[in-house]
Amino acid sequence: MSRAPAPPKRRLLVVDDDPRILELLEMRLAAMGFDVTSTRDPQRAIQAATETRFDLALLDLRMEPMDGVTLMEALHGHQPHLPVLIVTAHGTIETAVEAVRRGAFDYLTKPFAQDELRTKIARALAARRWARDRERLLSVGDTLASSGNVGRILDAVAQAALESTEAERSVVFQLEEGRLLPMASSGSPPPSWEALEAAASRAMDKGAPTTLAGTDSVIVAAPLVVGRGPAGALVIETSARVELTEDDLELLALFSSQAAVAIRNTHELQRLRSGALAALGRMATQVAHELRNPLAGLRIYARHLEQRLVRSGDEEGVGLAQRITSAVDHLTGVVSEITAFGRTPELRRTRMALHTLLDECVALAEARRGGEAVEIVRAYDPTCPDGSFDGRELRKAFLNLILNGLEALAAGGRLTVSTAYAADAGTLTVTIEDSGVGMSDETLSRVFDLFFTTKPEGTGLGMAIARSVIDRHGGQLEVRSVLGQGTRVAVRLPVEGSRADEGEGTR
Repeated sequence: MSRAPAPPKRRLLVVDDDPRILELLEMRLAAMGFDVTSTRDPQRAIQAATETRFDLALLDLRMEPMDGVTLMEALHGHQPHLPVLIVTAHGTIETAVEAVRRGAFDYLTKPFAQDELRTKIARALAARRWARDRERLLSVGDTLASSGNVGRILDAVAQAALESTEAERSVVFQLEEGRLLPMASSGSPPPSWEALEAAASRAMDKGAPTTLAGTDSVIVAAPLVVGRGPAGALVIETSARVELTEDDLELLALFSSQAAVAIRNTHELQRLRSGALAALGRMATQVAHELRNPLAGLRIYARHLEQRLVRSGDEEGVGLAQRITSAVDHLTGVVSEITAFGRTPELRRTRMALHTLLDECVALAEARRGGEAVEIVRAYDPTCPDGSFDGRELRKAFLNLILNGLEALAAGGRLTVSTAYAADAGTLTVTIEDSGVGMSDETLSRVFDLFFTTKPEGTGLGMAIARSVIDRHGGQLEVRSVLGQGTRVAVRLPVEGSRADEGEGTR
């Protein structure tokens, strides 16, 4: 049986202008199993901090021309979370206490007691790991608890993995239609996406964290396990000179678990919504039967009353009658939308050009909105082929999405409707982006909730209907928004529907 490789040594930086103290510390720390970098020159210490990640620094308080506190602050400019032990003589303990107030973890007094040296180093290393891990895990956990938006959660996971492991870049890959797609990233752009994707694929195949060491970098990937198998991977890439510890790998596995929870919650929410859709469909039939006829009668009575009041010259009464008619029309519209959402008609697919349908939706939305002038930009991919779609259903979905974008704009705002065709995946992506008011995190997390709306006259069913239509076409609908900056809706549809599906639902 092969022996597991020993974990990398903790790296300590020691700076003291007394060569005897420096030699003593270096020998004791090396005997304790640490990898020690020692120097008498503060500038060399700062340079070392730009090239190597240290776990702890021991700095002499009294040095010339740069004292230990000034050096500590310079080191924290390169490694903000580096714990520092200030080394001081008995006569300068008060100054050492002040150094602790300014950011040092603790201080050591000369001459060194072996137990004190070992104990304080152990405490500093443990505190560093605990504080770092707790901060990052709580941050991602809070995002997971407060946001129903999987994109924001994956962004938080990528950022936390980058900061906690001090890697150069971090990417969350998700498996979509048999392909690994980067869903969130943080840090500098990678020199090779293929290398990161290969590491993600290997971790998914293995079902466990995987390390790939190259000449200039090290790539570590942890699978995102959802249900019975992996749904993606969390990948970090760091310089080859940085040795990742067991703590780093454990933390990466925890972050990948949080990302997996976010994806699993999204799948579960979709399943629950499907159940709600079926229940609402059964209820909608009864609602339509019970309410439509009375509402139609109320409208007739209100219109009849309005005509009588017009003949009698009662202008105030006419206004009230018109309000009653408007309220009844609104309720009728709500019943119609509930019925449309609850009833999931079979798709009637035909071969059609999606660009023509989008033009129709833009024209209809402009006519309905009216009011202040805005700029509408169409950016269509000329390579997009015709697809097998239900034009009636897609018109309903895209009209709602375009109307939402237009209603978010003030005068002079811009709405962009664009398409992009991915021949290798056989998908067409429609993007509807506005420069409007955007949405808060809370609103974004509830955008697909039934009956949730921020519009005075809204029913809260439009986005749910749109997603239902896209889902039934085998597509995906994603919404990203930043308050005060605008909203971006992306709809990805498979272009090639089954020929047998064309005309399905006809009798």
